Amino acid sequence: MNTTAVLLAQPERLHLAELQLTEPTAEDVVVDVHWSGISTGTERLLFTGKMPMFPGMGYPLVPGYESVGRVIAAGDASGHRVGQQVFVPGANCFGPLDGQPVRGLFGGSASRLVVPGRRVIPVDEALGETAVLLALAATAYHAVSGGGRIEHPKAPQLIVGHGVLGRLLARLNVAAGVKDTVVWETNPTRSAGAQGYTVLHPDTDARRNYDVICDVSGDSDLLDTLIARLAPGGEVILAGFYSQPLHFNFAPAFMREARLRAAAEWQRPDLLAVQALIANGLLTLDGLITHHAPFAQADTAYRTAFGDVSCLKMVLDWTH
Repeated sequence: MNTTAVLLAQPERLHLAELQLTEPTAEDVVVDVHWSGISTGTERLLFTGKMPMFPGMGYPLVPGYESVGRVIAAGDASGHRVGQQVFVPGANCFGPLDGQPVRGLFGGSASRLVVPGRRVIPVDEALGETAVLLALAATAYHAVSGGGRIEHPKAPQLIVGHGVLGRLLARLNVAAGVKDTVVWETNPTRSAGAQGYTVLHPDTDARRNYDVICDVSGDSDLLDTLIARLAPGGEVILAGFYSQPLHFNFAPAFMREARLRAAAEWQRPDLLAVQALIANGLLTLDGLITHHAPFAQADTAYRTAFGDVSCLKMVLDWTH
């Protein structure tokens, strides 16, 4: 089988390519993708070439970890059935191109995918394209819950950044009954859209006793500013993706006995938890997808997603 995929040949060089798919096993499903989201965090770093090196990194690569589609073939040991709508958090199923290996990093932006059944998750048909946001919702949930490693996690009182991830963090607070959530946003274009929380420019916020601050900005120079806003014993959660080394002045952190926690990648229980919140009407994904493009316009879509501040989430449509 072949697939049409978004291919990053090298930084800033993106095009569509016809790639061969690996042969599915009894444990795999074959998914026809309907929609895939573009991440303005990790995928921007891949696009610009600023992604820190880690296992599997390299070009050419197929990006994307926010795909939704329908199972068209299911192996006997896959645990799934033909016809299910599923969320696919990426894939690594591509053959070589012109003799060069193609990396699935993260491998979800393609018209058809072969994925181990244990990786895909059935989703409610009613979610439609908004199901591409489940990865970000699970990321937000993981950041505040600590992935089950924190006995009594505290909700962040301050969230830095009013993009999709920041909005989802704030909505999780609202779902938990938190009534005094503040979100910092410096760009007036992104300041609107609050649902049960307050959005402020940091210069207008005089508070300096936040117990928990969650940063999703990806700004590696922001730590001193955030530590200065902590209450004694307060915590900064690093939930963005940072391309540069993080640094801070020790004395202010020492005086507050500040704690820093890096939020890791979401896990399957996080996604199942946010699915339950959505099903119970406690969390909504509405109003977060602002831009759409057919897959044939992928290059323009990626550049819009990374360059247009009015674009919260760009979705590629693979249905045609």
